[in-house]
Amino acid sequence: MSMTIKLSDDLINEAKRYATVFSRSIPKQIEYWSRIGKIAEENPDLPYSFIQEILLAKQEESEPFNFSQE
Repeated sequence: MSMTIKLSDDLINEAKRYATVFSRSIPKQIEYWSRIGKIAEENPDLPYSFIQEILLAKQEESEPFNFSQE
């Protein structure tokens, strides 16, 4: 479900900077930050680096593994 929301120009500009560096769209960058924030709130004792590892592992699980040796 998509929804239109109003965000500050500062947030959009900051997201644009990070999105460019990490090859994401601006909405995907904001979604990424949102996931990190949600995990951090639900697990306040987890360090940021561990949260990043969780997100990377979830991404790897969703991508099919290619067994070819090319």
